Amino acid sequence: MKNNFYLLLSGFLTLSLLLSGCGKAESGKDEAKDHTLKSITMLNIKGEIQSQVESLGAAYEAETGVHVNVLGVDAGVDAQATLKGYYLSDQMPDIIACEAASFGNWEGLLVDLSDQEWVGKTDAAYVDEKYGTIGFPYTTEAIGLAYNADILSKAGIDPSSITNLETMQSAFETLNANKDALGLTAVVGYCAEPVNVGWSSGNHIFGTYIDSGLARDDTTYIDLIQNEYRVDDARFDNYARMIGSFNQYSDPALITTGTYADQLSGFASGRYAFITQGSWIGAALNGDNSAEYQAAGSFPVGMIPYAFEDGIDTILTSAPSWWAVSKEGNVEEAKAFLQWCSEDAGQKILVEDAGCISPFTDCSYVASDPFAKTVSDYIAAGKTSNWHWMEMPEGIGNSEGGLCYCFYRYANGELDAASFKNDINRTIEEWYAKL
Repeated sequence: MKNNFYLLLSGFLTLSLLLSGCGKAESGKDEAKDHTLKSITMLNIKGEIQSQVESLGAAYEAETGVHVNVLGVDAGVDAQATLKGYYLSDQMPDIIACEAASFGNWEGLLVDLSDQEWVGKTDAAYVDEKYGTIGFPYTTEAIGLAYNADILSKAGIDPSSITNLETMQSAFETLNANKDALGLTAVVGYCAEPVNVGWSSGNHIFGTYIDSGLARDDTTYIDLIQNEYRVDDARFDNYARMIGSFNQYSDPALITTGTYADQLSGFASGRYAFITQGSWIGAALNGDNSAEYQAAGSFPVGMIPYAFEDGIDTILTSAPSWWAVSKEGNVEEAKAFLQWCSEDAGQKILVEDAGCISPFTDCSYVASDPFAKTVSDYIAAGKTSNWHWMEMPEGIGNSEGGLCYCFYRYANGELDAASFKNDINRTIEEWYAKL
C-alpha cells in the first residue's frame, strides 16, 4: 500500500463513504446487515473461471449446508467500481477479490486472516504491513526463464545445470551453434519493444533483478530503489550482463519491433528455445497458439531461474489477485469457506476444473497447464521469491519514459551495459521525484 495513487483513491472512497453514511442516518435506515448465517456471498473477478467457482460454491454447500452465492464481473467492467457500488448500497459481499494495488481501496475494512490454518501452507498470501494477512491466494503465476525441453535435450543441455551467467552463456552458445539443426530462428524469444510489450521488460523482467534468489520477505533491493532511488551496483552489473546475452541471442525481427503475439508464436512453434515470459503463456499454448504448439509436437516445457548471480535458485511467484473477507460480513462463515478451499476438496476443483496452479505446498493436484508441474515443484520445494516490483510507482515499468525504454535503448545498441545501469538509475530517480 505504498503507492500514493491508491492512497489518494482510498481517501476519496473514505470521503464518499462518510457522506453516504450521513445520508443513511438521516433517512433512519438501519445500517445493520441482514445476513443469513447459512449463506455467504463472494465476488469473483476472473470471468474465465466463473462457472468453476460456482461449482466450488455448490460443492461446499453440498458438504456443509452453507450456500455460496458467487457474483461475477463481466469482461471489461471495472471490478473495484463494482465493489464500491455494492458497498455504498449496503450489499458488500462477504468475500471480495482484489489485485495487489486494489487493497488500498479497502484499508481497515478487511479481516486479518493470520491465524488461519491455510496461512502456514503457502507463501503467496497477501500480507500488509499494517493490517496483516488480508488476502487468500487461490492461484499463482510465475516469472522464470521458460524453455522448450525437447530442444534443450536434443542439444545435450540439462536445464538444471544453468545456475549462473557462465553456464547460461555456454548453453546459449551451444544452441546458437546448432541453430539450423534444431530448427531455431533464435535461441531466446526476448522482446524489448516498449510501447506494446513494455510491461514485460519494465515490470516482469526488471522484477527479476529485484527479487531473484531472495527469501520472499527480503526487501533489500526494492528498499534501495524506494529509499535511495538507485539499483545496487554489483548486482545490477551481473544482471545487465544477462540482459546483454538476451540482446545478443534474441530474434532480430522480434527484439525491438515485435509484438507479444510474435513472441508467443515463435516459442509455440518451436523456433525459440527460451522465452522471457511467465507461466501465463501456458494458457496460450493450450488456446490461441494451440495449433502451432501441436504442430511442433506439444513439447514439454520448463522454467529455470534468471540466474545472473551464483546462488540464484528461485523463480518469482505471486497470486495475480486474492480473495479477502469483509469485516462487515459473515466473517466466520467466510473464513471457514476459504479454509475449505485450501483443503483437498476445494483444491481439486480449483486445480483440475478451473486450471489454477495451486499456491499451497500440500496440494496433490496439478493443473493441465503446460507450466503447472514445474511451478508446483518450485512451490513445494520452497524455491520461490516475491513480486516486489508491484510496490514501485504506477507506470514506472511500462509507461512513456519508464524503465521499459531503458531496456529498449540497450537492445537497439544506444546503450552499453554501464550506460544501461545509469539510464535505469536516472529513470528511477525521475519517477520517484514525481511522488
